[in-house]
Amino acid sequence: MKLYIKNMVCPRCISAVEQELAKIGIIPSSVRLGEVILNRPLTLDQRESFEKHISAIGFELLDDNRKRIIDRIKTLVIENIHHTLSIKQKENFSNIIARDLHRDYSFLSNLFSEVEGRTIEHFIIQQKIEKVKELLVYDELTLNEIADKLGYSSVAYLSGQFKKVTGLTPTKFKQLGDSKTRKMLDSI
Repeated sequence: MKLYIKNMVCPRCISAVEQELAKIGIIPSSVRLGEVILNRPLTLDQRESFEKHISAIGFELLDDNRKRIIDRIKTLVIENIHHTLSIKQKENFSNIIARDLHRDYSFLSNLFSEVEGRTIEHFIIQQKIEKVKELLVYDELTLNEIADKLGYSSVAYLSGQFKKVTGLTPTKFKQLGDSKTRKMLDSI
């Protein structure tokens, strides 16, 4: 049996969900971002208890199939931008998303826009900009290396997109040391 959970965006989220399952005596087959696989269905009491516990720490059990699809799209984008060594890839996000969800990308894109009120592309840009902010704050890579790592065609393109979203150039952001403007991934 699969459970779908909204707002799981990092390895700590996986640990938190595993801990909440342990509290109600459930050992899952596997837990990954946005998804828990169980050997057997939860009882009604277990489900209510689990929902209550995960809700208290910012997660939501997803029952609506449309919400599950949207959450899976978000999870794929976050995994590819924030949890891989480099997203410089030959394959674009539309192919990755369509392949993973076994659906036509135009259907997924329309559904995402309808439910979220923004496009998948806009969500991807926001996630990339948050990753750029993180890398600028860490000050370990040059802007050229960041552009390359995140699959931008040039530093100029990255800088233009960064300024459009934040109102600052990457250089100005770095000079200000403005880590306060970073956002949590599940709030984007």
